[in-house]
Amino acid sequence: EPVISVAVEPKTQADVDKMGMAIAKLVEEDPTLRVKTDEDTGQTILSGMGELHLEIIVDRMRREFKVEINQGNPQVAYKESFATTIEHREVLKKQSGGRGKFADIQFSIGPADEEWMKANEDKAFQFQNDLFGGSIPKEFVPAITKGFETAMTTGVLAGYPMEHMKINVKDGSFHQVDSDAMSFELCAKQGYREAGRKAKPVLLEPIMKVEVLTPEQNMGDVVGDLNKRRGMIEGMDSRAGSQVIKAK
Repeated sequence: EPVISVAVEPKTQADVDKMGMAIAKLVEEDPTLRVKTDEDTGQTILSGMGELHLEIIVDRMRREFKVEINQGNPQVAYKESFATTIEHREVLKKQSGGRGKFADIQFSIGPADEEWMKANEDKAFQFQNDLFGGSIPKEFVPAITKGFETAMTTGVLAGYPMEHMKINVKDGSFHQVDSDAMSFELCAKQGYREAGRKAKPVLLEPIMKVEVLTPEQNMGDVVGDLNKRRGMIEGMDSRAGSQVIKAK
């Protein structure tokens, strides 16, 4: 998983297509490079394994692909998570002339189950459907799922993606005329934001394991530098005349 991101944008209109082609080529040959477009700003976000990794990528875009770009400061790829599970009921009611919108969902929201996470390492969203007796018709369930899953890409605390989340839909109601799939999708998104604030959201920070090889006389400098970056020294060793520092 990437730990750091940088925003890039083409300098001129001519660079727009060139940048697209360059990024497509780089992503094809480097599986650790991820690319996404920030919908709020329209910027292209490159995410990679570290500052050096991204510096090399940007440098290659300039040299090999002759793309002129502006780049932002590197940002740490935080994620968010919930610390507790809570119950919530969200009702969406809108009247605008003709047909209105109506949806009502009762659900619990919180962190995903440990066993589920072990079994589904590549997934982030656990959905459990405990609806009974047609309180919400089955055809609206995919819309509810989609609403929650789309919403979790933006965390409630600081807008970072959610690491894992479990939604259990338990009950609700619908209106014969005013309910449709769109109403339930919007209701789920709204419910995620409202309930998420109460489910004790926390910020998660990526942690990397580091091993530094250094001559004896530079030990102090290296340890000092790691401490400055809030590193945690885990052990020291010597190997072939060098000192080895292990840290997180």
